[in-house]
Amino acid sequence: MQDCAFPPQWFAVRTAAGREKFVATQFQNKGFDHFLPLYKSRRKWSDRTKELELPLFPGYLFCRFELSNRLPILITPGVKLIVGFGRVPAAVSAAEIDSLRRAVASGAQAAPFPYLSVGQKVRIQEGPLAGVEGILLQIKSDWRIVLSVELLRRSVAVELDRAVIAPAAPAADSFAIAARCGMGEMSGAFGAPPRTASKFAV
Repeated sequence: MQDCAFPPQWFAVRTAAGREKFVATQFQNKGFDHFLPLYKSRRKWSDRTKELELPLFPGYLFCRFELSNRLPILITPGVKLIVGFGRVPAAVSAAEIDSLRRAVASGAQAAPFPYLSVGQKVRIQEGPLAGVEGILLQIKSDWRIVLSVELLRRSVAVELDRAVIAPAAPAADSFAIAARCGMGEMSGAFGAPPRTASKFAV
């Protein structure tokens, strides 16, 4: 089957260290729909404290394009590869992108979090994140829901009120954010990259 048979999809793009914002600007200039989720972090130096906007997924951002038109992505300065399995780019679930966008837009406190694939799945019942599902955690007296991008094996923890969550519906009729995809070896993902990781040929 030819690449052109596939409609535009979301893909994770791995960048050089610290080049996420630069690459996002290049994608914007090229007219590609992209998403670089950011969070605010306070960094303290000896003489001052500064609030920075940092990537929720360091070294990655998301871009929507057709596989047949991936060359402009691959030749963008700062891009290392398109994340996939072996030499085949793997699409990121649109539901995962939507959940992350809603989490960032809601203004809820978010931060990078170790990837989780097991645990109780819950659904947010009220507020701007109503309908979003993830894994429930309790850290001290605070409750957080963990949203995961399966392809990257990375997660984001969003703080929320325990009163607005309920057990998730069965996975058959819900978009479980941390559902296991059951796919094979992945290149360019979090952790030690497999030997097959490389920039995809066009």
